[in-house]
Amino acid sequence: MNQLHEDTSTARGQQETLASVSAVITTCGRPELLRKAVRSILDQSYEGAIEVVVVFDKIAVDPLTDIEVPPGRRLSTIPNARTPGLAGGRNTGILAAGGDVIGFCDDDDDWHREKLVRQMSTWEQAPQAVAIASAIDIRTDGSNIVRTPPAQVSFDNFLRSRVTAVHPSTMLYRRADLIGRIGLVDEQLPAGYGEDYDLLIRATRFGDVHSTQEPLVSVLWDRPSFFAGRWENIAAGLSYILAKFPEFEGSAQGTARIAGQVAFAQAALGQRKLARSWARRSLRSDWKQLRAYAALVVSTGLVDAGWLVRQMQKAGRGI
Repeated sequence: MNQLHEDTSTARGQQETLASVSAVITTCGRPELLRKAVRSILDQSYEGAIEVVVVFDKIAVDPLTDIEVPPGRRLSTIPNARTPGLAGGRNTGILAAGGDVIGFCDDDDDWHREKLVRQMSTWEQAPQAVAIASAIDIRTDGSNIVRTPPAQVSFDNFLRSRVTAVHPSTMLYRRADLIGRIGLVDEQLPAGYGEDYDLLIRATRFGDVHSTQEPLVSVLWDRPSFFAGRWENIAAGLSYILAKFPEFEGSAQGTARIAGQVAFAQAALGQRKLARSWARRSLRSDWKQLRAYAALVVSTGLVDAGWLVRQMQKAGRGI
């Protein structure tokens, strides 16, 4: 009994010295996948305190009483109290969370058991990092593809490229940064599209994102996306981001990339004139930008935009 008491006290003391983590999940209706995501976080091998805050957006709150919550873990379910959509949902979760560190997880992804242990170790080795990511394991077209981001990604890197291997479900931020110098998720983004990219650009004004070089999150692409085919939202969100950050004026590659994506979205909408205008803007910045050429091809009607996106996703890529 004495030994048990000592071990328990030691474990409690160790938990108190480790940073507490709050994982925020925003959901609008994928109950089975949501439960898998929640359980993957509650089952982390990390010995610090962990809470999962599930924010229900535009649907009734499910108390998730069928999920067993282990000692040292906490689960709360709340409605989105802010702007409807992903951005408002994440901000609701951030403000309700009590952890030192905020992690995000999409409701159709799940964390590997060692995620927090590995990432917090990376952070200890690079305390100047503004945030920590990891590699991802993408499930697409019946196969698995590992995407590994660079070990370190800067503000200028994110201007040039979205660096899509830096996935939102891997991200860890200091809560104090999100309610302080970085700021909350931008709720003004049209339909919330690109909120994760916007946050990364703002965050890396204060330091680089460092990444654990092993896949620690499973990302499910073998399912319908809430953004798939919503080309109006994609075009509006990316146009907003391009206009929001004046630094894009000094990044020809970054401007070409986003303009090419907007061109593709407009082509998918059948807006041929707009698509070709955005494609020209893209190619003026970088004549090698393939998205612009893809947009021009789609604008002819000879190639279906959805088909082209599916071919890219089979390779673990996106437009």
